[in-house]
Amino acid sequence: MSLADDINNLSFKNVGSWPTPIKIGAMLILFALLMLGGYWFIWKDQLETLDQSKQEEKKLRAEFLDKKQQAVNLAVYKQQVTEIEQAFGALLRQLPNKSEMEALLTDINQAGLGRGLEFELFKPGQEIAKDFYAELPITIKVTGSYHDLGRFASDAAQLPRIVTLNNIGITQSPTGNLVMETTAMTFRYLDDEELQKNKKATKDKGAKK
Repeated sequence: MSLADDINNLSFKNVGSWPTPIKIGAMLILFALLMLGGYWFIWKDQLETLDQSKQEEKKLRAEFLDKKQQAVNLAVYKQQVTEIEQAFGALLRQLPNKSEMEALLTDINQAGLGRGLEFELFKPGQEIAKDFYAELPITIKVTGSYHDLGRFASDAAQLPRIVTLNNIGITQSPTGNLVMETTAMTFRYLDDEELQKNKKATKDKGAKK
């Protein structure tokens, strides 16, 4: 009798009498079906959850290492912040407030007179407001010798407040002296009320866009 005949004559009521090769084949098929069913109905979701957990573990591990690195460098960061604040404070102290501007203008004028220069023009312009400070251009025209003009420029740069000379032009006068025309730019920080107005103006301008 062939294997095909044996399979055709099988009866599920008498499994115990099946030929051994068929029993083994049936057990293998049953085992495969159980494995497939277990994977599809049970293990599939668990494996997906496990994979997600592994991805989350990698993410948390990376975050942990990043925060650990930040914690290790925290003292360095704090020191850097302190140094930046000190440097900013030093720069801020070089900017006069509104009440000190008149004294600064006097200092610039005295720096020129102290070098023997003759002022033909000393005209403060319109302030230009920035984020936390304002620029004040001063149109200056002075007459003097080459060395006196150079000393005046040096004195202006060494004032305790920030003063820069821009757009410098030098010509010779009929008397033989030199005439220097320049725009001195000085700065002052805005007070709290001015800062609030500046922020409001910036906000209103952004809202109109």
